[in-house]
Amino acid sequence: MADDLEAAVQALTQGLTAALGDNLVALMLYGSRARGTHVPGRSDVNVMLVVRDASASTLHRAAPALNAWVRVAHAPPLIQSEADWAASADVFPIEVEDIREAHRLLAGRDVLAGLRTTPGDLRQQLEREARGKLIRLRAEYAAAAADGRVMAQLLATALGTFLVLFRAGLRLTGTSVPREAEEVVRAAAAAAGFDAAAFDWALRARRQSSPPALKAYDPRAAGYLAAVEKFVAWVDGLQ
Repeated sequence: MADDLEAAVQALTQGLTAALGDNLVALMLYGSRARGTHVPGRSDVNVMLVVRDASASTLHRAAPALNAWVRVAHAPPLIQSEADWAASADVFPIEVEDIREAHRLLAGRDVLAGLRTTPGDLRQQLEREARGKLIRLRAEYAAAAADGRVMAQLLATALGTFLVLFRAGLRLTGTSVPREAEEVVRAAAAAAGFDAAAFDWALRARRQSSPPALKAYDPRAAGYLAAVEKFVAWVDGLQ
């Protein structure tokens, strides 16, 4: 699987380079695959494409390479124009810093070098994203509480999003961000005051494409929700 994925990355790089030519500014692999923590069958394979011109004609030329990529990796690359990317630092500082921390330049030039984010923009986005994810988690928790299999899938899938938010919170406080997911949870728990053990089950389940079912109204799921609530309250108090 790893060899197939690497071959797909190379094919995407070659296909987009040939199709777009000088219009291609940067092609970056980022996220768990670049960080070395990718879980086959569970983790996304994240790719960002930055082009000078992102018009429909450009997308048409890129379509064959992108279609072949989606058949293997499922998630299509994010596509930004060069101007959009330069203007995104104040709107998407979490994503910018997450990519900066773990990425692999596949083609083009380094588009992160001159891009700067601010702590104020990072805190604002972090609170907005964290509160939004908590609201959604509560709704999905309520709907799935009696079904252990659905709840298991919910907690395992949602963990990836919360790891991104935990890393953002650590960066905001000037704390070094660990590489491994377990260490990220422990560091965030120490900073925010939630129980790191609340994520133990989800961390184990995240390594499996089909996590084992929880019990109906499982206390581990309730603990997970309570930990997220504490994290959001901590983010709200950050200056």
